[in-house]
This record gives sequence, C-alpha cells and structure tokens, in this order.
Amino acid sequence: MLGYLIVGILISPILALLNVDVISIQHFVEFGVVMMLFLVGLELEPKLLWDMRAKLLGLGGGQVWITTVLVMAAGMPFGLGWTVALAVGLVFALSSTAIVLQTLNEKGLMKSDGGQSSFSVLLFQDIAVIPMLALVPLLALPELVEAMSHGPGDDDHGLGMSLVSGPVGWEIGRVTLAAISGGVLVGW
Repeated sequence: MLGYLIVGILISPILALLNVDVISIQHFVEFGVVMMLFLVGLELEPKLLWDMRAKLLGLGGGQVWITTVLVMAAGMPFGLGWTVALAVGLVFALSSTAIVLQTLNEKGLMKSDGGQSSFSVLLFQDIAVIPMLALVPLLALPELVEAMSHGPGDDDHGLGMSLVSGPVGWEIGRVTLAAISGGVLVGW
C-alpha cells in the first residue's frame, strides 16, 4: 500500500507534464476505493457486527469524536475558522483501513481482542466517512457561516426549499440526509 502511495506521488508530476486528464483517472481510483470497501464488507458477518456494536459505537465513535474535537481545538488558536478546523479534525480522525487491516492480518492479530477493537474503530471510521462527506461541502458554503452567525428570521429568503433553484447550505444538508435515510430504509 505504501508503495502505491509513493509511486502515485512520483508519477503525478509526470502526468502534469504530459497534460494527462487527472480528473478522468480519479474515476478509476474511486472505483478502486469502492472495491476495497466492498472487500472489507465481505469480511463482515451480521452476527459479528451485532456482537461488536459496543466496541463499534464506543471505541470507534469515541476515537472519531475525541480526535475531531482535539484537532479542532488545536487548530483554532492558529487562526483557523471553526469550519476549517472542524474539516481538518474530521480528516485527522480517519485512518487507512487497507493498511491497518493488512498489518493486522500479516501479524495474525485479527482474532485477538486488540485486533477486534482495532477493526471496530476502522469500521466506524469507514461508516463515518459518509456523513463527513455530506458535511464538508456545507462547511465550505459561506451562506452557512452567515446563517449560523444570524438568528432565524434575519434574512428575507425564508425557509422554503427548492431542489431546482440553487439550494443553500441547509437545504443541501436536508436533501442529503433525506437521500441517505431513504437509502437506509430501502436497504433495510
């Protein structure tokens, strides 16, 4: 895995010199990430997942929450706005599932208590990526920061929602949450 990262770093300047459309290559990379998450999902059994729920929510949720808050608190004194500090905290709360799982498997630690605890943290991080990806664009919208600094009713736009006429931050958030909730309900 580290070899792939190093090769990617070495190749990227060459791709820029050759005027390669890097955006089109990203689709293949995204497909690779989806396949990796699919392979991780194949290792899960619903019974095992239910047995791990305390570790999953306790250790995994605690690690993501505490890391995010600590990094956010460390970034704000350096002049980062709360939205940027939160985004940085969310990024630092994640780790590479592929690298850690490979290391645990190579050392035969997956069946140990520590390996299962590590796996539950990794699994929670993988699940937490979905709401994080929905939240990060909201943090980048200046309308959201403006809306948070004023009380409700301070603007003339009202809270009506339109999916076709350029929704603002909170409307995008509501649509995203509704889509995720709908997907979960249909899947259930």
